Amino acid sequence: MNMQDYREQIDRIDAQLLDLFAQRMDVARLIGEYKEANGLAVRDPERERQKILSVLDNTPEELREYTPLLFSVLFELSRSYQYRNSEKKSELTEQIRNAIENTDKMLSDNPSVACQGVTGANSQAACEKFFRYPKIFFCSGFESVFQAVEKGLCRYGVIPLENSNAGSVNMVYDLMMKHHFYIVRSVRLKINHNLLALPGATLSGIREVYSHEQAIQQSSAFLAGLKDVRVIPCENTATAAKMVAESGRTDIAALATERSRKQYGLISLADSVQNTDNNYTRFICISKSLEIYPGANRTSLMMTLPHEQGSLYRMLSRFYALGINLNKLESRPIPEREFEFMFYFDLDTPVYSPNLIKLIGELQETCEFFQYLGSYSEEV
Repeated sequence: MNMQDYREQIDRIDAQLLDLFAQRMDVARLIGEYKEANGLAVRDPERERQKILSVLDNTPEELREYTPLLFSVLFELSRSYQYRNSEKKSELTEQIRNAIENTDKMLSDNPSVACQGVTGANSQAACEKFFRYPKIFFCSGFESVFQAVEKGLCRYGVIPLENSNAGSVNMVYDLMMKHHFYIVRSVRLKINHNLLALPGATLSGIREVYSHEQAIQQSSAFLAGLKDVRVIPCENTATAAKMVAESGRTDIAALATERSRKQYGLISLADSVQNTDNNYTRFICISKSLEIYPGANRTSLMMTLPHEQGSLYRMLSRFYALGINLNKLESRPIPEREFEFMFYFDLDTPVYSPNLIKLIGELQETCEFFQYLGSYSEEV
């Protein structure tokens, strides 16, 4: 036999597989209808476990590692098909549709916004990217921003989520598990860090440098080149600049932005000291209520998955099957639950996609914990 003969043989087998797959999915639909009529859950983990064991008993030894994967995907597809043919409406998907229809066409010009830090902070610069004339209320920490939004003290909050060089702001991801909110917009802000000090200071005379831990990471190469200098993390880059300005000392400096230099009357001992010129921080704008503005082409989700082999793979394969591009996957340990994680997903898909709406409805029913964080667009 030559290659063409083998390919024709594969084609004949595939045709049989396709016919059997269609038959299986049709029976799965009927099972879904029966479960819905009798108030039964779509997923039956014990039935799936017993099925895998039964199939393994009849599988040739050389194929045993592949068989569970094949049938796990079949189970996932069957459940998805059952959900899609169900007449039961998802409260969440209806909420999303209502938000698409009823949200104003543009963000407000002059809302109340909570930001972490003090005047001159990067959060303020991001806030002014989102809104023309925001009423900014500065908070002492990231959790205070979430609380201000959650309690209705401010309509929006602005939070840094990740940096192109230093990575994710882990504290924010941990707080996202504790608070209820929705993302309404995001922006990527170019960040330049300068070494700022009081007039009269010299680079050789600096003995302490203050800044936020992310700015310290982003400028690690420059800092490593300073001799006999102690690097001290603090709450915010602008807070560091303010502290230096109020200290009266010429032996300390802050890693902060040009905005902070102007705000607090400092001088720059070294400009653009970040490790790379391609240094961007992504900020999100959050609200208490779900708002979806025109052009929303990114969706963020958080979920916990079963603590079992292949659970993340099955989730990713579902995204792939629906043609949904994944921009970001982040995991954070769940406090007080050993070796269990919360997964954060950014999906690069318009909220108007029927596949996305159906997927959200399914995930809400199938995940141990699922939170839809919003659909939005991102400014650059």
